[in-house]
Amino acid sequence: MARWIQSRRRPVPAEGGRHREDDGGHEATATSARSEEPPAAADSSEGLPATGARAAGAPLGVLREALAGIGTTLDEDMTCAELTRQAVRLAGGTAAVMRRTGQAMSGYEAITGDADALPDARWATAAAREAETPALDAQPEPWLEYAGATPTRVGLCAPLTSGTDGYGILVWARSGQPLRRAEGELLTLLAERAASHIRHARAYASINRTAGDLQRALLAEPGRPHPNLDIAVRYLPAGGGVLVGGDWCETVRLHFGRTLLVVGDVMGHGLEAAVDMNVYRSSLRYIASADLPPHRVLRQMDDIASREAELRPATCLLARVDPGRHQVTLASAGHLPPVRIAMGGEASIVPVPVGPPLGTGLGGYEMATHPLAAGETLVLFTDGLVERRGEDIDRSLERLATVRFPGGEGLDDVLDTILSRTDARHAEDDVAAMACRTHSRQGVSP
Repeated sequence: MARWIQSRRRPVPAEGGRHREDDGGHEATATSARSEEPPAAADSSEGLPATGARAAGAPLGVLREALAGIGTTLDEDMTCAELTRQAVRLAGGTAAVMRRTGQAMSGYEAITGDADALPDARWATAAAREAETPALDAQPEPWLEYAGATPTRVGLCAPLTSGTDGYGILVWARSGQPLRRAEGELLTLLAERAASHIRHARAYASINRTAGDLQRALLAEPGRPHPNLDIAVRYLPAGGGVLVGGDWCETVRLHFGRTLLVVGDVMGHGLEAAVDMNVYRSSLRYIASADLPPHRVLRQMDDIASREAELRPATCLLARVDPGRHQVTLASAGHLPPVRIAMGGEASIVPVPVGPPLGTGLGGYEMATHPLAAGETLVLFTDGLVERRGEDIDRSLERLATVRFPGGEGLDDVLDTILSRTDARHAEDDVAAMACRTHSRQGVSP
């Protein structure tokens, strides 16, 4: 690679000055953007490569298209890749980004073109520092230009700056044609646009980290059931942007070896739904500790929620499992019924009286008791598991009931089978599912 010489951004003598001295007192040829500016009469695209011609006199529509192609997402990596693609598209050559995080500068990233054509990264880093702190007697340029010996190579470093914040530099290089001022200004404009989008992307990432920390604090594991009941839980948030939404599972230990299982679904998604979910979860723990029948637990939760104007409505299913009596008592607040899996692997929907969602203040909850033999599996879930766009919910439940399970599967295997058969990992809504199985255990205390 030819040696790259950093141009010194100092005033050029008014007349006849073609050479100047560098800091070491040695004469060096300085190819600056200003000195390469051709006379107005000669400013045409004739004789230039197609890319150079477009950059030197790019029509407004082409420029608008290039700017619109940068920052199409809130992803910083994507923005950098879009920047280098548009730079090469308009000016040819090779482009890369060096990103700044704090005081650290990365190596070349998002390279478009021939990486060997780029100057040494140490030169580019020095150029970035000079761009941030130009000489006092220099007229600041929006870029720093580089030139090399034969074969001629030109390069440019444009800071990625938005306001007073710097996010790195755009490094561009090309062999052959000298850099035209119009090209330098255009590449600088692209860098400025990218810097603005990088600022937004980093702010968005910071907010997401804060939201993630809060969501992790809200995402608590269900309580421990009695030893005569085994459980397994799965939670799958919709999309990849959040850790937890409004779906939740809970277990509460009651007297005489009984355990209350709970699955709930707050209306909406994201952080706001997760906060409301935590309110419902807290009220449930408090109310269930009194060992009330399931339908009365729902009634009190509905009373509390209806007095909170900002609290979103929620559906909820309660299942009080009594292994000693081999039965389960169910109550629902607008929630889907559970599935019971026999020891042979056959699945069936367990009917339950459905009342209005929590937060409506309407009440009217009822309960129903069904047998649950030792070794049978009960699965509670939110509607994201089975609900599909354009499909009737009854048909969705029937589809779940047709799933067959090999005998002797563990609870984790049961949930994995259900999630696979329903393609829950691509669901449009959050998915929460809890499987439980009773087994005989002697000497269980209240």
